[in-house]
Amino acid sequence: MISGPSRQVTVLLTAGEASGDQLGADLMAALRQAAPSIEFRFVGVGGARMQAAGLDPIFDLSDLSVLGLWEGVKAYPRIVQRADSIGALAKREQPDVAVLIDSWGFSLRVAHRLRRASPKTRILKYVGPQVWASRPGRAKVLAGAVDRLLSTQSMDAPFYQGVGLPVTFVGNPALARDLSGVDPARARARLGIPADSPILLVLPGSRRSEVSRLAAPFGEAVARLKASRPDLVVIVQVAATVDGLLTEAVGTWASPPVLVRNDEALKYDLMAAATVALAASGTVTTELGLCGAPMVVAYKIGRLTYLVGKRLITTRWITLINIAAGREVVPEILQDACTGEALAQSLARLLDDPIGRAQQVEAQNAALDLMGRGTGDPSSRAAACVLDELTAK
Repeated sequence: MISGPSRQVTVLLTAGEASGDQLGADLMAALRQAAPSIEFRFVGVGGARMQAAGLDPIFDLSDLSVLGLWEGVKAYPRIVQRADSIGALAKREQPDVAVLIDSWGFSLRVAHRLRRASPKTRILKYVGPQVWASRPGRAKVLAGAVDRLLSTQSMDAPFYQGVGLPVTFVGNPALARDLSGVDPARARARLGIPADSPILLVLPGSRRSEVSRLAAPFGEAVARLKASRPDLVVIVQVAATVDGLLTEAVGTWASPPVLVRNDEALKYDLMAAATVALAASGTVTTELGLCGAPMVVAYKIGRLTYLVGKRLITTRWITLINIAAGREVVPEILQDACTGEALAQSLARLLDDPIGRAQQVEAQNAALDLMGRGTGDPSSRAAACVLDELTAK
């Protein structure tokens, strides 16, 4: 920890996704708590959470919500322009340290510009690309671009340390959530849902490309299930990054659901209350598992991206719970198989089988233990690493 008289430290932060926005906000709070004598000034890129925590944004992270090879090609000029603007910011500010959160491609471009614009800035990558799942060569590329990796997956270290990049495993933020106060009855009472009504919780993702591909099959699945289960309550959790797009898409569904917008106070209560969840692949699947919700995971990407990805991905599954378990604990319905009919059939099996739901939750819990559930607060450990870098500098 840095001691001595109070002084100002400038921290450049970039986050490109909603999950990264939460990581960034938690890190900002942890830094202030760990070093109260320092006046932290946070600049860079983030969403609503980081901005509420005091980030001075150069632009909003919604500008970076890109998924897929073709989408990336189309967005390339904008991404380069945004990276250039951060490079210009770094040249003006000369930040003491930079923390680049998630968003592998964008973070790499920013790191290169930071090296040129502010050579004395220490650069940390928070969340590394999952090289144990695909393209292990990215480990060496990252090692040449940043000074340290703050890892959220226990599988990361051998790949990155093997190419000379210092790695600190800070833990998986999703696994460190304090869910002791979660109350499914509170969610039902808040939304006026009877205690005996089944709930389908739908989470279509936080990226525009995810929502644009999944909204239609999700809507068809909802319509099929509601046709045979009129008492089924369907709730859609809306991420702030796609609020307008998702609200518009859901407005076309044959069976309009209840919309819940980015309500952190209700988020985990709803997950715990869900009879079954339908989710886009991502961090939310771990959160659902922690809340004891049986789920079906879906995903679709561009065809070109899919064809390239099939050659590069080395794991059989995309859901971390399945990867940790070594088997398909959570049903995955992907790409061309991701139709409304297929989703409805998979969800119906869980809705109609309470024993099957209980067995899936038990298997999810075993996988979460293997993933490191209960290892403590990653934000505090990440903040300690940032302060170490400042001390070394």
